[in-house]
Amino acid sequence: MAVAIAAAALWAPSAGLAQTTASPAAATAKAVFAGGCFWCVESDFDKVPGVLSTTSGYTGGRTANPSYEQVSSHSTGHAEAVEVLFDPAKVSYQQLVEYYWRTIDPTTKDQQFCDRGSPYRTAIFAQNAEQLRIATASRAALDKSKPFKEPVVTDVVMGGAFYPAEEYHQDYYKKNPLRYKYYRTSCGRDARLQQLWGDKAAH
Repeated sequence: MAVAIAAAALWAPSAGLAQTTASPAAATAKAVFAGGCFWCVESDFDKVPGVLSTTSGYTGGRTANPSYEQVSSHSTGHAEAVEVLFDPAKVSYQQLVEYYWRTIDPTTKDQQFCDRGSPYRTAIFAQNAEQLRIATASRAALDKSKPFKEPVVTDVVMGGAFYPAEEYHQDYYKKNPLRYKYYRTSCGRDARLQQLWGDKAAH
């Protein structure tokens, strides 16, 4: 696993960008990322120092309180996403965004690895104007410095309502470690991340 290497490399923020989206007195802040299967996104962000909790859920769609069956039918417009609660005194929003890029394939639209369709699209759902500014600037910087030829197609948008997924989806990688490992490996997630990012891949 390249988690330690990736974390060390990614904690160095890009020049010129704000380091936090919360005031010094704020104890917690939220970020929302869509990166394909939310089991994997949750697992990846739980490894980050300063992340307090992660919640799998649905956002970016038209239907209130959608079920997994509705979302996976591609009829509601939602993406599988993860709400990240973090301590901005220990990790900044910018650092989370930089880490996020190396947990996904930002070159595929409406698909992540073996999962296809709009529920598996990649997107950053900013929670305020400052997060939107930081994420937009980070995407622009990535498009210039990326180690791959394909364009970055990940959306950066203002977030809306976030609906927690069913309980059996929460911490799936902890509850069902063998099934989770089999899914992640057979889906080709880590192999593709290594191909895209090399030693900077976060997995």
